[in-house]
Amino acid sequence: MDRDKSRKDDVTAAARQARRSFLAHSANKGGKVDLLADHLTGVARRAAEHAGSFAAAEAHLAGLLHDLGKYGDRFQRRLQGQEAGIDHWSAGAWVAIRQYRSVAAAMAVEGHHLGLRTASKGALADLNPERLLKNHPLSLRLSADNTDVLLERMRRDIEGPAQPATSLYGPAIQESAAAMLDIRMLFSALVDADFLETEAHFEAGQDGQKVYRPAGPELKPSEALSVLADYVAGLPRHSSEEVARLRNDLATACRDAAGLGVGLFTLSAPTGSGKTLAMLAFALRHAFEHGLRRVVVVIPYLSIIEQTARKYCEVLGERFGEHYILEHHSLAGTRTEGARDDGADQDNEDQARRTARLLSENWDAPVILTTSVQFLESLFANRPAACRKLHRLAQSVILFDEVQTLPPQLAPATLATLAHLSQRYGSTVVFATATQPAFPCLEKEVCALGGHGWRPQEIASPAMDLFLLAKRTHVLWPDLKKPTPWDEIADQLARPECERVLCIVNLKRHAQTLLKMLKDRGAESLFHLSTSMCPAHRVARLAEIRQRLDEGRPCRLVATQCVEAGVDVDFPIVYRAFGPLEAIAQAAGRCNRNGNLPQRGEVHVFLPDESDETRAYPPGIYGQAAGVTRILLQARGPAGMDIDDPNLFEKYYRTFYDLTRAASIKQGKARKLAEAIRDQDFAEVARLYRLIPKNGINVLVPYDPVAYHELAEQVRAAVLNGKWIKRAQPHVVSLFRPNEGLPIWTYLESVCLGRHDWSDEWFIYLKEEHYDRQLMGLVPPESQELLSD
Repeated sequence: MDRDKSRKDDVTAAARQARRSFLAHSANKGGKVDLLADHLTGVARRAAEHAGSFAAAEAHLAGLLHDLGKYGDRFQRRLQGQEAGIDHWSAGAWVAIRQYRSVAAAMAVEGHHLGLRTASKGALADLNPERLLKNHPLSLRLSADNTDVLLERMRRDIEGPAQPATSLYGPAIQESAAAMLDIRMLFSALVDADFLETEAHFEAGQDGQKVYRPAGPELKPSEALSVLADYVAGLPRHSSEEVARLRNDLATACRDAAGLGVGLFTLSAPTGSGKTLAMLAFALRHAFEHGLRRVVVVIPYLSIIEQTARKYCEVLGERFGEHYILEHHSLAGTRTEGARDDGADQDNEDQARRTARLLSENWDAPVILTTSVQFLESLFANRPAACRKLHRLAQSVILFDEVQTLPPQLAPATLATLAHLSQRYGSTVVFATATQPAFPCLEKEVCALGGHGWRPQEIASPAMDLFLLAKRTHVLWPDLKKPTPWDEIADQLARPECERVLCIVNLKRHAQTLLKMLKDRGAESLFHLSTSMCPAHRVARLAEIRQRLDEGRPCRLVATQCVEAGVDVDFPIVYRAFGPLEAIAQAAGRCNRNGNLPQRGEVHVFLPDESDETRAYPPGIYGQAAGVTRILLQARGPAGMDIDDPNLFEKYYRTFYDLTRAASIKQGKARKLAEAIRDQDFAEVARLYRLIPKNGINVLVPYDPVAYHELAEQVRAAVLNGKWIKRAQPHVVSLFRPNEGLPIWTYLESVCLGRHDWSDEWFIYLKEEHYDRQLMGLVPPESQELLSD
């Protein structure tokens, strides 16, 4: 009885304060505060727009409830600096569960600061304010003891939420990867709307009025397709008749397939067949046929993104402007944001934390170029900044280039999620590669995690004989019993008959060793390509390399595997360190690429003489894949290793999956990921889903001294912002985060995020002499471990 009376008294008190102005944020630099009513309605409207094709009503509900707790007196005092440690999100999440029966909205509201957590019944029941008042897991206080007070204040301030007719999170697909995607999509719509509204408030001018970032342009696929057709028609013809026919046949197949319905596709085409432009033509025509909104190109390597971006900008940039194509390819940004769940005060972000969130990319552009790490780890992330872009994937064409790099232990969850993205969100997914993985053999595991299965249509019919037309090289396999010392490889590359040669090695330190040996032998016209070089450096070197090759001048290029997939160079001779079969096939794609040699080009595969075999390959599954290649070569002999035979790759991938599945079962990796998905544990899934073992940092390097000093001075005089990042991108090297205590940290200056706060992702490299502008790029002393990847 006393408790009921107390609740009625609280509601009466709330009514007396109905005309009071509740705030969402403190004053901006123009002195204008952000009224909570304005913020909630703005976020709800924008979230509904973001989710318009799949859950507008539920997104609107989440938008109105996400900051419900800010109606509490404790939070309002927090904005005045009189309180700290206030939970303002649990109240809205509880109302979404209790009154609206929306698990997706509750998860999104709870996670918009903390990140998505767990969708189990027990975790959702823990949102009950009575439980939180007794024992808050983060040792925070609720903004009000009585949720009814908050609802009363909100309903007197704005029109209350309506009950959504349907919910994204239904019982039919719970405990699946598909269900987790549904929650992430709603979460994305909410956090992007929240970030945009918050950004507009704090980006205000001196008059205090909100300043919104301009919306991205439209795709306009019909116009873009016409521009692309004119570009292709004007390209010079450097290839042989056979290669020209190959590329024309592929373009025709892509054009014809574009009329098929939205769904899952594979594009199996040999290297050098013109996949980059053929896929773009498919995507634009398909988008036009089905009213799709954007094209997302997912690429494994930074070097390919740079080349693809230049190609796309060359085709479309002049007609549609600089904002038509967005590159997003940092190693950083998907893992470290908001990593603490330790009870830190998250109810009123300081400028540094807010800046870090708002700098996250939301993919509001018609053409997106991104890496596999950025795309896939975001697809399985739980943090607001990493997930904010996901709603843009609805009604899109998503092109995966060189999809063979997907780790097998992650493949079932990935395929299940992408299949659901296509079926429920109206997107088309294309897996394109010369070495198509045997994903159909994972069908049972995929169905267990998603329900839809993986049943793509092939764009290029086997009857077209594309791989037969593509035979332009002869591969010379090594004797596995006789490894070749590095000095012998250097002797071969230094020969006069190898004056135009490409040598691809597995590690940066191998490239460094080989280049030193070639210098000692007096070899001329030496070049190097690796991710130790910033994009501007790689672009300049590639231009010089291509010019030399076109003119028939000497060019000895030593590169890491970053040059293999998608980099358009054409050497008469290629050397390739022993490695995964698909890597060797990709290396062969840089040999006699245009088919103009009077005979087939030579691809020499060599087995390096490594004293420590555990350090012969990059970390992860790369060495396991090389081991499978060794098994096949021992069993089949050189005569049975035709890299132009798709059947060889079917055998290779099935063997690879069997071995990695066994290793994964032994280590428990795949089982743990599957269990986390069944438990709907978003944080654990995000922790386990890793394409690469480490997160990364972005380092401004002194390749171009003028640009380097200008950019360094700009960011030191202000704070990190999106405009600076875009200008700096060509001059940045992405590194896996070095271990603590390594000497390289003494050469790194952290970039300022805000008052007294510094980024842990963006740095300025302080020693200009450590950047070799002529050859190697960034070579920090006493940091050989950075040359291992």
